[in-house]
Amino acid sequence: MTARSRRSNSLDAALTVVLPVMLGIFIIALWQGGGLQALFHTDSYVLPAPTRIFSIYQDNSAAVWKNIWKTTSVAMLGLLLGSILGYAVALLATNFPGFGGGGLAVIGAFASVPLVALAPVMNNLTRDVSRVAETRSFVAKMLVVMLIAAADMGLNAYRGLTEVPPYSEDLMMTYAASKRTVFFKLRLPNSVPFIFTALKISVPASIMTAIVSEYFAEYAGGVGRQIRENILMAQYATAWVYIVAACGIGVVSYAVLMIVRGIIHKKLHM
Repeated sequence: MTARSRRSNSLDAALTVVLPVMLGIFIIALWQGGGLQALFHTDSYVLPAPTRIFSIYQDNSAAVWKNIWKTTSVAMLGLLLGSILGYAVALLATNFPGFGGGGLAVIGAFASVPLVALAPVMNNLTRDVSRVAETRSFVAKMLVVMLIAAADMGLNAYRGLTEVPPYSEDLMMTYAASKRTVFFKLRLPNSVPFIFTALKISVPASIMTAIVSEYFAEYAGGVGRQIRENILMAQYATAWVYIVAACGIGVVSYAVLMIVRGIIHKKLHM
């Protein structure tokens, strides 16, 4: 690689960070100065300045973090269980197409149900899980997230497990490789990029699903519920604190995923 190409790659890498940061600073400055309010024809009560939002956060930081934890725990646990379930269904579909294919169709059908319909149904189905409303709500929200994550993982993992490089499976069979060896040496490594493709979709989707599910939950807790309640009470500045928190959860979760993906990618290609 020449020095010019190295400089070009370094410049491109720097611009991918600098340009979004500059755009963010510009939007925040425009927002603080009242430009966004004028652009959207609204007032500072409905769209408060960033300094006002930060002031509300400082006064309620303990409650904000408590609700962030509630939303994050639902999203991450649902994502974990859903990803495991989706990969298991993909394995079943790979080894037993007759049964596993039906499983993929079922989880895909659940994922196509609108959240505004699925969340209330889960609330009713989990009424006997516990006598504690908070526990029932947690299970209901987690199940909704799990179904969404399972569909993303199942469909993508199935592609990774079945769309192996041409003739590679035939080559392993000529060496009398067992199914276990074929799985660990061929199918599993081939499915890793597809797993991260699924997670790139399901991580932000899980956060959004958890937030929307909180709108309909029996127990009033979490970022989504706080957004809803504060908007209903016309406490727009507090609602914006939780809107920013929801954005932060999504950005941080996606950044962590990309870091993990980079580490695993380096180890697989060492």
